[in-house]
Amino acid sequence: MGSKESALATVSQDFLQLAGHPVRWRLLRELARSDRRVGELTGLLGQPQNLLSYHLGRLRAVGLVSARRSSADGRDFYYRAEVGRFADLLATTGRSLHPGLRLDPAAPVLDGPLPGAPLARLLFLCTGNSARSQMAEAMAEARSDHRVRACSAGSHPKPLHPNAVRVMAERGIDLGTRRPKHLSVFTAERFDYVITLCDKVREVCPEFPGHPGYIHWSMPDPAADGAEDTCPSFRRVAADLDTRIGYLLATIAASGRDGQ
Repeated sequence: MGSKESALATVSQDFLQLAGHPVRWRLLRELARSDRRVGELTGLLGQPQNLLSYHLGRLRAVGLVSARRSSADGRDFYYRAEVGRFADLLATTGRSLHPGLRLDPAAPVLDGPLPGAPLARLLFLCTGNSARSQMAEAMAEARSDHRVRACSAGSHPKPLHPNAVRVMAERGIDLGTRRPKHLSVFTAERFDYVITLCDKVREVCPEFPGHPGYIHWSMPDPAADGAEDTCPSFRRVAADLDTRIGYLLATIAASGRDGQ
C-alpha cells in the first residue's frame, strides 16, 4: 500500500471509529435535523451533560460539529452538524475501501405535484424578516422550481435590507418586490416545516396548526457584524442557506418518494 492509500485508510478508520460510537452517532443524527443546545440534547438522548459535552468536543475537533454562541442567551451555544464535512469523510472512506465506491451529493428531485399542489409548505422565521428569512423563502422556491411553497415572516418586521436584495440578485433571484410580514399573519395556517433562522425568534415562535416539523438553524444576522461593508456577511449567509436548503429539499423529496 502506497503512502497516499495508507493515509486515506488511516483517515477512514479514525472517522468510522469516531462517528460509529453510539452516543456520537445519535448526536450527529439529532444535529443533522436541527441545531440544538446541549441542554436539549441531554433531554433528547437521556445522557448527562458532561458526557455529551465530551462527545461534542470530540466531534468538533474533526469538524463534524460546530458551535455558535446564542444571540438570545450569550451564555449558551447552539451546535450544528456539518453535514458537508460528514459527506466528504464518507466519500474518502468509500474510496479507501475501493476506488469504485464514490459518494454523490443528494440531489433534491422534486417531481410529482403540479403548481398549485405543493409538495411541502415551509415557513422561514427570523426577527426582522429583512434578510435571512426572505433570502431563505426565495431560495427554497427557486431551488425547488416552485414545487415547495415557502413563506417568511418576523417577530419584529423591518424593511428589506438592500444587501439581501443585492446578494440574491447575484444568484439570479429577485427580492425587490418582497415585503416584510409579522409572523402573526401565518399563525392560523398549516405548514409542513417551520424553520427558525435566529435564536431570538425561536424563543417566541408560536405553535402552528397541524404539528409541523420544527427546525432551527442558528444563523448570525448579516446586518449586525459591525463591518462597513456587510455584503461579505450576506454572501456567507446565502451560501449557508444554499447548503441547508439543499439538504432540506433532499429530505422532502425522499419523504415524498417513500410516501411518508
